Amino acid sequence: MQVEFTGRRWPLFWLALKTGFFTILTLGFYRFWMKTRLRRWYWSAIRPGGHPLEYVGDPLEKLLGFFIAVVVLTFYIGIVNLLLMFVSFSVFNSSWLGYLASFAGVIPIWFYARYRARRYVLARTRWRGVRFGLEKGAWGYAGRALVHWAVTILTLGILWPRMTFALEKYRTDRTFFGSARLVQQGRWQMLYRAALPFIAVVVAGMALALWILVIDPITPDLLSNPGSLPSRFVTALQLGRWPLGWESPERLWAVPVLMAGLVYGAIHYRWVAKRIMANHKAAYGVTFASRLQGPRIAMIYTLGTFISYLVLVLGIALLVVLSIAMYGPTAWLEGANAAGLGGLGNLPRWLSFGILGVIYLSVFLLWGVLHNTFVTFPIMRHMARTTTLLTTAGLQAISQRDRDAFAEAEGFAEALDLGAAI
Repeated sequence: MQVEFTGRRWPLFWLALKTGFFTILTLGFYRFWMKTRLRRWYWSAIRPGGHPLEYVGDPLEKLLGFFIAVVVLTFYIGIVNLLLMFVSFSVFNSSWLGYLASFAGVIPIWFYARYRARRYVLARTRWRGVRFGLEKGAWGYAGRALVHWAVTILTLGILWPRMTFALEKYRTDRTFFGSARLVQQGRWQMLYRAALPFIAVVVAGMALALWILVIDPITPDLLSNPGSLPSRFVTALQLGRWPLGWESPERLWAVPVLMAGLVYGAIHYRWVAKRIMANHKAAYGVTFASRLQGPRIAMIYTLGTFISYLVLVLGIALLVVLSIAMYGPTAWLEGANAAGLGGLGNLPRWLSFGILGVIYLSVFLLWGVLHNTFVTFPIMRHMARTTTLLTTAGLQAISQRDRDAFAEAEGFAEALDLGAAI
């Protein structure tokens, strides 16, 4: 059974633009309706075997869940953080420990919110009338995530595939389609194949550092102060030439190349790991196959991000130019009382602020719309078209499951800004 994707880019563009405009007009309250409409559009475009997915989430659920989460988090931030700071000052006579404990206390809530958001989305997704679902276990996921992250950090990232596989297995083994439970098969060592580009770039970076710092330093005194290399590189860029006494300084141009390689390696690992694990997911009588391509996803990220951020940068530049034209070149330093330049400086204060405010909101609105159109859309399309259900005999035996209703919906993910993605 092949998965089809029937959505087109420009209808999505206008839908994202319209709903984003309403979100601005309502000071953000329409955001929950915007997300619901966009998800319904995406879900209906994904059609396994010609049958579209359905998203039946209610925006009021999201709004109420957001209010509930805000109340809980406000209590936590206001009371718990106050106690932490009191203990930090009283016992250690310093504030840094309180700030550190406060940050560490938010991390498990972050993992908890991600699991709850996934549970809500699955609970509000149907295919051929049958509901998906995810068992309770958000705090168990948060605890495991903390342990795996600690192990990954202590091993300098060597066991990152182990963390990726273990957390995905925890989520997958608790996922249902109707009465059928999904199972994540395979072993975590298989994900090292996805990490090969990243590993190769890291090894190349270590070899380059050994070459330019130890074997053949680009400057004679570099070994005594290797930390000065980045500042020297920036100085060379500012001067437009390499300083005298540097030996083969063109080797430093490999540094930005390696940085770009690290970004590609990270993107490749994330999505190829998804493909490998998708090929090892199964339910009773149902198996999956994915042909997702890491280079294709990396190209989508590169082009889409470039387009969206180009518009963002140009919009901010336009905002700066208009601000200078209205309030003068010293407005950023002396405030808005400086004399304006040209005709724009004679506009009433309320009108000039209104124009700048509209441009500011429009820039970020267009940035979000373009990111949705040129990043999210092609990734969803590629994922759908490269997915196949190899075995479907078990679908005939699947029965309906009860509706999973819980009060806070995606509230914690929204309050912690984790629910912005489709």
